[in-house]
Amino acid sequence: MEANHLEETERTSLGAVRIADEVVAVIAGLAATEIEGLAGMSGGLAGGFADMLGRKNLAKGVRVEVGERETAVNLFVIVEYGTRIPDVSLQVQENVKHAIESMTGLKVIEVNVHVQGVSFPEMQEEQRIK
Repeated sequence: MEANHLEETERTSLGAVRIADEVVAVIAGLAATEIEGLAGMSGGLAGGFADMLGRKNLAKGVRVEVGERETAVNLFVIVEYGTRIPDVSLQVQENVKHAIESMTGLKVIEVNVHVQGVSFPEMQEEQRIK
């Protein structure tokens, strides 16, 4: 689904409330980057270290499908070397689910974490210098 496509509509007595896919994607991206052990988001391409991002574009590396009351999220991430990938992934899933549900009222059906790479300390230092 396109990130700028409007899907979520909630009717109130005063009118409709629509939440853009991009909003859900930004919430998911921010919630994911809060987790220790996550080096950054990836553009979704395998081995795409050139696309590795920090907090500049929080929707980058996030794909969402938003329905009327539910959403599914796919995150493309890079983890820090030395972290336990299943633990980091579970924390990302829980944090993203909680953030989206509490902020939008949408039911999160699934949060899929796609680990695209591992960031080594030298790579993190190079990213900070650039």
